Amino acid sequence: MEQNYLIYLLEAVVTTIVLGIIAIPLLKKLKARQSVREEGPKSHRSKNGTPTMGGIFMILSAVLVLLFNKILDPVVLWLLFLTLGHGILGFLDDFIKAEKKRNLGLTAKQKMLGQIILAVLFCWGVVDTLHLPFSIAIPFTNIDIYIGAFYYIFVILVIVGASNAVNLTDGLDGLASGCCVIAFSAYAVYCYLSGNNDLGYFIIILAGTCIGFLFFNYHPAKIFMGDTGSLALGGAIAGISVMTQTELLLIFIGFIFVIEALSVIIQVASFQLTGKRVFKMSPLHHHFELSGWSEVHVVWAFWLVEGIAACSSLILSIASNAV
Repeated sequence: MEQNYLIYLLEAVVTTIVLGIIAIPLLKKLKARQSVREEGPKSHRSKNGTPTMGGIFMILSAVLVLLFNKILDPVVLWLLFLTLGHGILGFLDDFIKAEKKRNLGLTAKQKMLGQIILAVLFCWGVVDTLHLPFSIAIPFTNIDIYIGAFYYIFVILVIVGASNAVNLTDGLDGLASGCCVIAFSAYAVYCYLSGNNDLGYFIIILAGTCIGFLFFNYHPAKIFMGDTGSLALGGAIAGISVMTQTELLLIFIGFIFVIEALSVIIQVASFQLTGKRVFKMSPLHHHFELSGWSEVHVVWAFWLVEGIAACSSLILSIASNAV
């Protein structure tokens, strides 16, 4: 079993790199280019025109590896539905941005509605397929709290929140993809230790696609994943937490995604209530950039924090026999 994890990881890395080599010139020809927002850091203006929608070949790579190895049990299929659904939603957003040559694609309401619909369908399907217990597991303990029908609302909030959080994190070269590698790897280890190998295979394949994408996305980025990739990866991480009944543990395994989202919420709330900003700019990575940190230093620091948080939460879960 251990050997399969490594094989699928390598297959995903190689497939993503090969597809990237093919796709990047095509995306350039199709003028699928990034439009950098004017109010962003001035150093980002040089990124204007960089190809985007790299999430297309990331998702395609994962699907090809899954099909080639016939990893298609109901659990994987429902996760694939959630991932592809968010990928399509992100693609529509990216397409509108590229077509209109602006930084705004779908409206916030349109995007939110799409996320909620996907979350509802996924929640209904997963609860029916896996017969989930309508309870929330408390991290680092063996305690479960039964919440009944409110579980549906809880799962919807987790999926919408996680997909948006990864989307917000995708603002620097390699930041979101690197953090996703760490989060997916932690969940792959979690599934291996709990004997949930089919789900673990799906997760390690996603980790491999993110590693392969980093080949092109690390600074200076040759391509961005766009909302096509970030929404898909965020949806996948949320779905994995539901499948493994570790929704609250995701706060620690995906720690960087959480603090990036919180920084935006705090910034907006502070400005609306007091007229003052807590950060120089949100999400949080921009605050550090405007404080004088180089983009590469911010990315490496965030990777380090994410790595420490994910590893620590995994170790604590093992120690508390929660795996």
